[in-house]
Amino acid sequence: MNPPPTKSERLVSLDTFRGVTMFLLIAEAAFVYESLLEAFPEPGFFNSFFTQFTHHPWNGLRFWDLIQPFFMFIVGVAMPFSLNKRLANHENRSEVTKHILKRCFYLFLFGTGLHCVYSGKLVFELWNVLTQLSFTILVTYFLISKPWKVQLAVSIGLLALTEILYRAYNPAVPYEHGTNFGNYIDMILMGKINNGGWVAINCIPTAAHTIWGAICGNLLLSKKAPTEKIKSLAIAGIIGLALGYGLDILGITPIIKRISTSSFALASGGWALLALAFSFWLIDVKKYQSKALPFIIVGMNSIFIYLFAEILGHRWLYRLIKIFTDGFLTPIGFGEHGIAILTAFITLAAMWGLCYFLYKKKIFFRI
Repeated sequence: MNPPPTKSERLVSLDTFRGVTMFLLIAEAAFVYESLLEAFPEPGFFNSFFTQFTHHPWNGLRFWDLIQPFFMFIVGVAMPFSLNKRLANHENRSEVTKHILKRCFYLFLFGTGLHCVYSGKLVFELWNVLTQLSFTILVTYFLISKPWKVQLAVSIGLLALTEILYRAYNPAVPYEHGTNFGNYIDMILMGKINNGGWVAINCIPTAAHTIWGAICGNLLLSKKAPTEKIKSLAIAGIIGLALGYGLDILGITPIIKRISTSSFALASGGWALLALAFSFWLIDVKKYQSKALPFIIVGMNSIFIYLFAEILGHRWLYRLIKIFTDGFLTPIGFGEHGIAILTAFITLAAMWGLCYFLYKKKIFFRI
């Protein structure tokens, strides 16, 4: 456990972007979206709104489909800052490489371990975001010293490779659940297919998100004027959206988050770039930093709170709190949905409180 860099060394907008993303993730673990959606089961504004906090079943894009790309992208943005800090602390490149390899190994273990927790037994499954992040960080690290044009070319090459593999394996219906190339690789690696359609080789196209993040990190570290940085991020984001949605609308490649098609990677990457541009403008240029603190607190211990939420938030903490909300509120006439919503928000508050406690104690978990 090491303290984070001082305030002057940190990009507050990146901390905010990370914190908002993590806050949304732990809200899901607290059953906030599920309880709200169950409270509004009939078609209408609220049902449509809260449906945006669930993954699209296949071809399409909802808000919640952007959270994982945001997470991968943010890690990439932070990498040039982290690398510069380590080199400034007199670490040589071989020591940094050892650290990255160790970090990726731990992420892989955490990711595969979470699937064992989900299943309640030992399993070998590679669908967790941490498992995939262990691959994307490694790819990005070995590209991080290359010119941005080389990094961009590699990222586009990864998307092209994804297109080729899926289309070559099943030319008739390359993106159909159960018969696609990702399913084929999963059968080789794990001997099973994910019921939800997720595939392990999503790590190949989504590595583009981490690479694009690293390009943006270097841009933000550059001596260019803030307005020029924002303009570059915004233009790149609009291009990503146009390409991603264009491929889908023209019927070339559908936007499918569950197998991370190239159109999905481009569209979600576009949104990530625009989100970073907005955060940088709002927080670092306009200086709305004090209001961002509640989110920054969560982002300071991102991996820790993610693991805590997935292991204990979904299960132990929510059930523990529900003992008391049920016990006190049922006798006075609170309905089932009302209790579920209140329990979810108290669970979320408890997890935020844990982050706040760690922040005040200056305890920051790093790998």
